Amino acid sequence: MDEDIQKEPLEEQPSEETNAEPEQVSETPKKMEDNKLMGILSYIGVLCLIPLLTKKDNEFVFFHAKQGLVIFIAEVITAFVAAIPFLGWVIAPLASLLWIILSIMGIVNVLGDKRKEIPVLGKYAVKIKI
Repeated sequence: MDEDIQKEPLEEQPSEETNAEPEQVSETPKKMEDNKLMGILSYIGVLCLIPLLTKKDNEFVFFHAKQGLVIFIAEVITAFVAAIPFLGWVIAPLASLLWIILSIMGIVNVLGDKRKEIPVLGKYAVKIKI
């Protein structure tokens, strides 16, 4: 009985390692680098449209592109609010600072390979269907 227990792990480990490693080593680093670059572009204003339109098949990039789109829409609304005398002049700089902070948080999530919703606006990104 002890021999059967020892043989099974030894036989399974080499076959799993030989099948999984060659595929991951050859393509994964380049694809991950491309995904991170597209994820970062998602949080830079209008550039969110590039990954949104070109990487629909990649769930990681598409998730961040939708969040970047929501931040971009908030930035456009903030620009219109800034035109309102007095009230807009106070609200717009504060809102713009918030959008910058949320963009940085999103970029940090991309670099950490996380699919985490950004605070405040993340719930609206989930509702986007493209």
